[in-house]
Amino acid sequence: MGVILWAVFVAALSLVSGQRNPSISFISKETVTDIGATALLKCSVQFASESPVMWFKQASGHNVNDVPISTNNILIAQEPRFSIDREGDTVTLKISDIQESDQGTYECRVQISVRESISGTVLLAVRLKPVISDNSTRSVIVSEGETAEIACYATGFPTPEITWRRDNNFLLPTGKAIHRGNVLRMENIQKIARGTYYCVADNGVGRGSKRNVAVEVEFAPVITVPRPKVYQAMQYNMDLECLVEAYPPPSITWLKDGIVLNNNQHQMMSMFPITDQTTDSNLRTLTIEKKQYGNYTCRAANRLGTTESVVELVEAFIPVCPPACDVPGYSTNSRAPPLVLASAVLVAVLVGAVTAAGLRHH
Repeated sequence: MGVILWAVFVAALSLVSGQRNPSISFISKETVTDIGATALLKCSVQFASESPVMWFKQASGHNVNDVPISTNNILIAQEPRFSIDREGDTVTLKISDIQESDQGTYECRVQISVRESISGTVLLAVRLKPVISDNSTRSVIVSEGETAEIACYATGFPTPEITWRRDNNFLLPTGKAIHRGNVLRMENIQKIARGTYYCVADNGVGRGSKRNVAVEVEFAPVITVPRPKVYQAMQYNMDLECLVEAYPPPSITWLKDGIVLNNNQHQMMSMFPITDQTTDSNLRTLTIEKKQYGNYTCRAANRLGTTESVVELVEAFIPVCPPACDVPGYSTNSRAPPLVLASAVLVAVLVGAVTAAGLRHH
């Protein structure tokens, strides 16, 4: 009897020792795919014929449970793009028409008992075209001589590369045509650096993403006088001009003998914006009298400074045309004033004399 019991015990021990614990022999490596493509996530298990093999999508936040997708060949998640195929020891999770929300970590889990399980994970990465983030610079205003920084950040997979350029292929203040990196730093910036910059985020997916950044450089007025000295006869008009470059736009005034001029019967002022930082200021002196000859000051001021330049109006004996042609009584269709007529006669006489002398010589 004892021999029989011993034989049963040995047989039972052999049966128990012959059972092996389940194991995962293979799981897909990190998978990178495009939007709209199909991904196959494979998990091969051994000695798990009595244990369920499940797929989960791991939660990306705290206090959030993993999302169950399937158990064995039964789909739990109600997602028509997902399907499960079990062939032998391999359980395959198929995800069709990949969406951005599908990216994440997927877990293949073998539940051995209530308290015991084994698992393996695979990362599913989805290629995403770059999108420039809202925390990127849209515009910046600095004063001349200061340091300006403009930044550009973008999301996407793979991580996008950021490059900077200037509009119209102008050189950057760094002296180069292209700058690589999220931040473009411009030290001791000058007014010439004012304009449109743009960053491009590119990772090889799609056509990349672009954003324009306006860089405004504030500077004190700079005045250019095309004609520092102008001549005109009495009783005729003359234009005095100064070109003012400044940002923010300046206030422009004309002075004579320290007195600010206003529009009246003796002068008329006008402003012609050329660009958003350049203004052509014109002072027209009307029907010039003796007291109107002298120095006129063009003054431009903004919050960064004040600049002045002088234009001298000098008396002439012959009217300068234009603008003298613009006044009544002096035009191609009207009789010329005596001084102009006399000058024309004198010129004609001289030309005639030279011509006659040339004929006699021949």
